[in-house]
Amino acid sequence: MTIESSSFYAVLQIFASCFTVPSFQNFTTLAVGLILARDRHCISQAVRVGISLGVSQHHSVFYRFFSRAKWIPDELGKALFLRLLPFVAGVLTLIIDDTLCRKTGPYVWGSGMHHDAVASSYGRNAGHGRHVAFAFGHSWVILALWVPFPWNPLRGVAIPILFRLYRSKKLTPTAEYRKRTVLALELVRVLETWIADTDREVMLVGDSEYSCCTVMKHLPKRFHFTGPVGMKAALFSIPVPPKERGRGQPRKKGDRLPTPAKMLSDPAYPWANMTVIIYGRSVQIRIKTLICQWYQVAGKRPVRIVITRDPSGRIDDRAYVCTDSTATAEQVLGVFSRRWSLEVTFYNTKQYLGLEHPQNGWGYLSKRRRQKRKPGPQPRANKGQRAVETTVPCVLYLYGLIHLWYFEHGNPQADVARARRLAPWYRHKRTPSFADMLDALRRHLASILEFSQDPVSDTVHQELPGAPDPLMAAA
Repeated sequence: MTIESSSFYAVLQIFASCFTVPSFQNFTTLAVGLILARDRHCISQAVRVGISLGVSQHHSVFYRFFSRAKWIPDELGKALFLRLLPFVAGVLTLIIDDTLCRKTGPYVWGSGMHHDAVASSYGRNAGHGRHVAFAFGHSWVILALWVPFPWNPLRGVAIPILFRLYRSKKLTPTAEYRKRTVLALELVRVLETWIADTDREVMLVGDSEYSCCTVMKHLPKRFHFTGPVGMKAALFSIPVPPKERGRGQPRKKGDRLPTPAKMLSDPAYPWANMTVIIYGRSVQIRIKTLICQWYQVAGKRPVRIVITRDPSGRIDDRAYVCTDSTATAEQVLGVFSRRWSLEVTFYNTKQYLGLEHPQNGWGYLSKRRRQKRKPGPQPRANKGQRAVETTVPCVLYLYGLIHLWYFEHGNPQADVARARRLAPWYRHKRTPSFADMLDALRRHLASILEFSQDPVSDTVHQELPGAPDPLMAAA
């Protein structure tokens, strides 16, 4: 049997119209190779698995798929987005954030030094000050669609659908430089064209970097934003229209209100105890909420401010803003908690799909021009640009395809039972993780695909979850 007879191939078909026939065959081979690969998830490893499956193309064909093939990543994102819409009811939740893909080598196009949030600390641990870390690599601005799990609608997964590579200001021509917030707004406007024929409303969720005037003041119609607000933000009351029209323009903003930091101890804004569902569970918190204007950031648009306090005192007091003033405090906090699912996506794609492993876009300088090695990036004009801009989206789209296949063909109860049987100490496990979904797809592909007699295939086959080793036999 071949890949065409598998249920996963039917899921891959949603991208068929975005490629030529040869490019779609190459994409299928790379997708299956990245899924079945157990070692480093570089392109050569995916090609190595493809050879085991009897692929006859030269290995350079798969590298040209990223560097020269005429396919547009945004079109794949649109096809995946439209395919996932039936799984999302009501208001669409979009999550915007950026992630760092660490790279090595000074000749990787578009790379530079960026803030490394994972390695940084913020001085909250006793005896340790703030430490800001930087790392060399690519910084990607990513827009994801939050999709609830069919087996647990209170929790969901963030499926990336649109991407833009951020290039540092020092290494980018002035005319080409764009901030991350500008790239985020560009992605939002692209998605707006995808839902132009529908009446779906959209809630955009972001962290403090995207709670800014660049994004919030220029949101398209039917789009709202939820995110953090600074504790020293300048808030204003809603202006009251005058009874009689006088000379001059009416007021754009009302009276100045206390900052969120001052509202914490202001008796005019009493605390209220509330139970909210965040991160899939009920949590007891105390809140203060009001409708006002955050004029410098959201303009004249009324916004809802929600100030939270942890009764146990373990979490600092925080404030959140939502441009939909009709939303309740429970809805604001519940929607914002979905932002963390994109952080889980970054972890899963880097841990299980090797998002940072491919070195596409990297090359040596010629010997005649090779000079003494210098610190920092040394790009060779635009060499490698196309490969860099397509490799990461391809891996992240594969992450969405794996979830889509599992939503339609997976067996959550059986996979959870199997995981608990292999690791009985996980007594709290009730739902499948991404690792369980990936292993289920690997077993499905291993049971269908035929491997060639090439010596390489023996090594690859032994790494598959369908291989006859003692652990898998016990399962």
